[in-house]
Amino acid sequence: MTATPSDSTPLTYRDAGVDIDAGNELVERIKPLVKRSFRPEVMGGLGGFGALFDLSGKYREPVLVSGTDGVGTKLKLAQQLGRHDTIGIDLVGMCVNDVLVQGAEPLFFLDYFATGKLDIDTTVAVVGGIARGCEMAGCALIGGETAEMPDMYGPGEYDLAGFTVGAVEKSQLRDGSRVEAGDVLLGIASSGPHSNGYSLIRRIFDRAGRPGDVEVGGRPLLDALMEPTALYVKPVLSLLQGDQGEAIHAMAHITGGGLSENIIRVIPDGLGISVDATAIVLPPVFDWLQREGAVADSEMWRTFNCGVGFVLVVPQAALSAVENELGEHGLVHRRIGEVVKAGGEERVRIG
Repeated sequence: MTATPSDSTPLTYRDAGVDIDAGNELVERIKPLVKRSFRPEVMGGLGGFGALFDLSGKYREPVLVSGTDGVGTKLKLAQQLGRHDTIGIDLVGMCVNDVLVQGAEPLFFLDYFATGKLDIDTTVAVVGGIARGCEMAGCALIGGETAEMPDMYGPGEYDLAGFTVGAVEKSQLRDGSRVEAGDVLLGIASSGPHSNGYSLIRRIFDRAGRPGDVEVGGRPLLDALMEPTALYVKPVLSLLQGDQGEAIHAMAHITGGGLSENIIRVIPDGLGISVDATAIVLPPVFDWLQREGAVADSEMWRTFNCGVGFVLVVPQAALSAVENELGEHGLVHRRIGEVVKAGGEERVRIG
């Protein structure tokens, strides 16, 4: 039996909630933003079915390192506050800082942006932030996907995800195998909460009455909460390629799970870490969050970076030289603990 339509009015994709013309306009507006992030290895431009990147001639024994991530519920806060121009930097940071842990240079990046109804200005702001983050990290925004999906997202809502591919010489891969007891943990400062713990942050913010006039450390609370993720790629790669590069035994990106769950991921079996809590002074935004949320210290350690966004594991003999180079690159840092023999004890001690 042939179905009889209840209404003979012709329907279009736009009637169903998808505006192809708006999508085309978006592509034209983001092209110059994206092009600024291109590297010489990028082949072609935007618009193809696949993005091309020429890897020949740069590495002798390349190992590809890939990473994907999102920005969690920081997206909800960005949408609530109408701040869309830096959330893309967060997206890039969460991905490229991850592949950096293994010594990889991020080569290119792809993004996925999904929304119920395409708002061109908002989308340009978000993608512009992604492109800026890629420039800051030295990787090319080589492609992506913008999906308009009516009924999947409410008015003003969008979702965001990213994917990066990096490369490192096989001989320079950092896998934690050289870590030894006595190695020092050097913590490099974060710019704020980065993109982790925002379900708790938003709960605290709501419970505090969503204050818009509070200052922390001499700056507006909202600016501190929305401060984009620090990008460690260029200075850390420069360190790895310099005189003290071999002294970097391992690295850790402090993301979900905080200090108590991330550093240990790069520490071999039989070893653990002892973190000196007195060496970690909570930056003002974290101090505010802990006070307003009555958050226990242990919960802070396993939820937030607590002011430490990236960690280097360095032998005692090279410590001073590495710290000097970190200072030359403008990376604020401090010694936060050491690698210890684990024995039968808990592998992570913070106190």
